[in-house]
Amino acid sequence: MSDYVIDTEGLCLRYKGKLALDHLTLRLPRGGIHAFVGANGAGKSSLFRVLLGFEPASAGSAQVLGHDCARLSPEMRGRIGFVNEEHTLPAWMRVHDLMRMQQRHYRGPQGWNAGRYDEVLRHFNVLPEQQVGQLSRGERAGLNLALALAQRPELLILDEPTLGLDVVARRAFLEAMLQASSDDDSTVVYCSHQMDEIERVADNLVILERGALRTMSGPDDFCGRVQLWVAEFPFRAPEVRDLPGVLQVQQIDGLTHVVTFDQLDGTAFEARLKLLGARRVQAMPLGLDRAVNAFLSHGHAGDRRAA
Repeated sequence: MSDYVIDTEGLCLRYKGKLALDHLTLRLPRGGIHAFVGANGAGKSSLFRVLLGFEPASAGSAQVLGHDCARLSPEMRGRIGFVNEEHTLPAWMRVHDLMRMQQRHYRGPQGWNAGRYDEVLRHFNVLPEQQVGQLSRGERAGLNLALALAQRPELLILDEPTLGLDVVARRAFLEAMLQASSDDDSTVVYCSHQMDEIERVADNLVILERGALRTMSGPDDFCGRVQLWVAEFPFRAPEVRDLPGVLQVQQIDGLTHVVTFDQLDGTAFEARLKLLGARRVQAMPLGLDRAVNAFLSHGHAGDRRAA
């Protein structure tokens, strides 16, 4: 058995004339919840399409659960659960009929987990006799998650599953996902733009940009590598964007706010600011939301300068 649930080497995917995955090398260990973050077009959904065998790679290799993604057998597909943002289900079917169809289709080695299915549905107050087309978006999300978890998947891939859900539905979805991850020992790959969700559930943070891996670490470790400096310059603030590790510079209420990455020697960076004329310098930690936004914004700014 492979040590990695996902293992790609030099993976490329050209989609509609664009390089959606750019020589992506990624090795994701088994266990825990891995949150994927990136701007729109970063390659997250493209990666999932390749991993699930929906899209053939243009170059490189990709394995999921130790098997070639281009040659997944029905038995292998039964070991992978998938929920996307659309929560597309046949509207004409009733909930219990859809469940029976899925139950016949996914008869993995561990069998169908009827208890898990019923438990998740109760979180969302979905009744077996309801027609799928009459369910709200949040109820469809819950039904999709229940169907995926009842497979007892070794790997559960969630692509923006809480997009468009209200606060109550989002909380119910996350609680059900966390419970299943803990009880069933599934590895969860979770894609979201909601940093508050990621702070709550993720063990590992994976940041993609333009189809390539930029960084991978625990959310707390990532935040520890990002620092906010607030400097007061007596006159016009100098240009500090070219200093090592600078991600973002903003002028707020007469103060210069500088966000840096991997500038762990704070004394040295503070000295640089003072050499440029700063009268006072204060260092502050950043939360995950602002740290990730600064990191991704820097990449986009680089794209604009290159253009």
